[in-house]
Amino acid sequence: MDLQKHTDAPVAELRASDADRDRIAEILREALAEGRLTADEHAERVEGVLAAKTVGELEVFIRDLPAAHQRAAGPAYTPVPPRPTPGAIPPEADANVVAVFSSAVRRGRWRAGRRIHAYSVFGSVEIDLSEAIFEYQQVVIKAVSVFGDVQIRVPENVSLRGTGGGVLGNFEVDTLDSVESDAPVVYVDGWAVLGNVEACPRRGKRVADILDRVQSKVDRKLERVQDKVDRKLRKHLGH
Repeated sequence: MDLQKHTDAPVAELRASDADRDRIAEILREALAEGRLTADEHAERVEGVLAAKTVGELEVFIRDLPAAHQRAAGPAYTPVPPRPTPGAIPPEADANVVAVFSSAVRRGRWRAGRRIHAYSVFGSVEIDLSEAIFEYQQVVIKAVSVFGDVQIRVPENVSLRGTGGGVLGNFEVDTLDSVESDAPVVYVDGWAVLGNVEACPRRGKRVADILDRVQSKVDRKLERVQDKVDRKLRKHLGH
């Protein structure tokens, strides 16, 4: 039994990614070069693009431009497959977290490998990835609970998938879809036999290195756009 939870949101309500912002910024740059926007209008719209939170908010800045009606608006990410890429994850565990009539916790700043095994027998296991360092994009967590409890927490900006079931127990994974193409993907597989296995995001916790990379890309893009604007203005004033 697979208890994945799915939500279908309109495209306009999806969180905007860096790729979405790059697409809109490129349309604005072309509009500036074609004379459809003034330098001030371009700068104002680029500022709004950086502050936009959703795909719908981004589309507002180009709805009066021809390119907006030529390019289909949509999410700039590829849906995460329900299973890991074949051969990407080795069968051997990088780490084992075991609790037998006891408790075991893995949290804080630690390096998450490609495969983690969690076993709880009349005990409790907590695996908290909210501050972990992801060295690999795909991480598999095998969770088995027998008269026990396994709790898994992940950052809210990663993708999360789960496949498993419960035998007089509970196996529950809150499905997540990150809009960042390079975000880690955590797959939770396992069983709960008269026990409990749960995996969900820890709200307010995000993978910092993804944010750093996204911000760096945005900064570089802005620098290129500003440089082109400056050259165009200097050329225009020179004439």
